[in-house]
Amino acid sequence: MLRSERFWEYLLVAGLILALVVGAGLLFVKPYLEQQETFTLPAELGGTETMQGRVVEVLEEGLVEQGDGAVYPYQSLRLYVETGSLAGQEVLVEEGSLVLTSRESLYDVGDQVYIMRRPGPEGDTFYISDYVRNRQLVWVVALFLVLVLLVGWGRGARSLAGMMLSLAVIFAFILPQILAGRDPVWISIGGAIAILAFSNYLSYGWNRKAHAAMVGMAISLVLTGVLAWFFVDWAHLTGLSADEGAFLVMEKGPDFGLQGLLLGGIIIGALGVLDDVCVGQSSAIFELGRANPDLNWRQLFGHSLNIGRDHIASMVNTLLMAYLGASLPLLLLFTLYPEPLWLRINREPIAEEIVRTMVGSIGLVLAVPITSLVASLLAAWTGRRK
Repeated sequence: MLRSERFWEYLLVAGLILALVVGAGLLFVKPYLEQQETFTLPAELGGTETMQGRVVEVLEEGLVEQGDGAVYPYQSLRLYVETGSLAGQEVLVEEGSLVLTSRESLYDVGDQVYIMRRPGPEGDTFYISDYVRNRQLVWVVALFLVLVLLVGWGRGARSLAGMMLSLAVIFAFILPQILAGRDPVWISIGGAIAILAFSNYLSYGWNRKAHAAMVGMAISLVLTGVLAWFFVDWAHLTGLSADEGAFLVMEKGPDFGLQGLLLGGIIIGALGVLDDVCVGQSSAIFELGRANPDLNWRQLFGHSLNIGRDHIASMVNTLLMAYLGASLPLLLLFTLYPEPLWLRINREPIAEEIVRTMVGSIGLVLAVPITSLVASLLAAWTGRRK
């Protein structure tokens, strides 16, 4: 096929995929947003009602002194209620007098917000729970989808399909099974292997290169799970370092396995880097085998380790920065307290991130020789069969 014909074929496929994405957005996203705008929670269910509103006037703005002597900003706002039982009415809200706020969270006229109404014996109490940011989230997701399709073409479309299947595995299998009381570790490992299989074969096809990467990822993932289980138990990490853990215990009872949930999170968090390293190693080895069919599996394995060292150097730092970036507010908070460094490190939120980072990095390091060995044997066997 001529290059010009192939170009127009690719362009047609990309246009069809883009049309499908836009059509799906018009069919599903728009009604979803409209539903969110009119969604209310009856006061009888939880004592509160969630309404959508808009800031129409900033009546007063200044600083208020709290009991600890610190000074914080506050606002007195007039809001127009757009949905819920008070739609069409205006309410007054005091922000910063009861709940601490910062200058970045002060509101401006025209801001779309969610208003919480709490009935009481002395009348209703109103406060702002959050900004309305659904449309912004849809736009950033749409921008991501369009760019992946335009730049990645067919492979980008397959990657998006793998991402959708990964989300389906998490929300349709992993989370329901954990909530049903199944072991979070084995559920997470099984779900993670399914996610890797979907994304790997959809992106790279059904071939020996993908098979080698899949075997390396599966073995590395199981080893990562075993290491995570050992160190989480040995370090007495409970999974209660975050507020979400306390809420889950309140909802599911004291027997809910937060430690297992922590292990599952470590396993799922290692998926991205494992996928990248294993696929990269397998692809490099098969390319070496094609370039020089005379190389045996030992020689391929030796060359692949040289490539893998570069992968390790870059990916370990990537994993560390990802975890540190997500925990930056926590790290800043701990640096404010005058206590020894060893005591700060020993606290569970910090110790949990250290174990999470180190176990994920160990799994990443092990993935290089494991995938390299599997791919070298398979590539050498493939070369002999030709």
